[in-house]
Amino acid sequence: RTSTPITTSHLHRDTDIGATMVDTATVGSSAGELPFWVDAAGALAPLAGILVFLAPIPTMRGIARDKTTGTLPLLPYSSMIGNCILWVTYGILKQQSKIWSCNVVGLVLGTWYWFQFIKYAPKNNLGKASLPGTVTQHVQAMGAIAAATMILAFFIQDGADLVGNMGVVLCVAMFASPLAALRTVIETRSAKSIPLPFTLASILNCFLWSTVGLLDMHDVNVIVPNLLGLFFGVVQVLLKFIYRNGASTELPI
Repeated sequence: RTSTPITTSHLHRDTDIGATMVDTATVGSSAGELPFWVDAAGALAPLAGILVFLAPIPTMRGIARDKTTGTLPLLPYSSMIGNCILWVTYGILKQQSKIWSCNVVGLVLGTWYWFQFIKYAPKNNLGKASLPGTVTQHVQAMGAIAAATMILAFFIQDGADLVGNMGVVLCVAMFASPLAALRTVIETRSAKSIPLPFTLASILNCFLWSTVGLLDMHDVNVIVPNLLGLFFGVVQVLLKFIYRNGASTELPI
């Protein structure tokens, strides 16, 4: 029986193969890694979402102090509940804890805001105080959203994407709602009705979620509403800068 001698060329060849395998493994592992700032955005995005959900607390304190809701609308809080129902369901279906976790907090807060509003709303004027509809209509709308979400989630194939599409529509409506007063802002030359702290929080929230949606999740249902929300937020800040709370301001040239 003869044995094959191990030559220097064999050693070099084996070493080259081993090095190639290590390099390939290294490239493969690094290819799936995200830049640090994207990971940071992913960690901060849910916190920014919770920050937006906390924004109405000063309003709730004012309502409790005055013992009345005055002419404030119920719609923002009904919209928050419906929006969070959709995104909690979507996040669970997509197995994205970043999405459902912060929206669970939003659902709890939105429910509390809603009941606080009802508690202090004028009993003989609930229809006017909750424009554009009565309290009963708001309950019916939230119930319809919840029912449609459950049907799509459990009985329709690819229902998760449809739930996401519904969430996009409602989310964009929430972000764009302050722009409904755009004509009034321009006519009165006052942006007092634009809540700057909430708008800045929304801009931060939308920027982080846009980053995560584009570079991490690659999810159009996350990307679209947050890019639009970012745009709406910037427009509101510009209006606040131009008109402030009464006096117009010339833009620097």
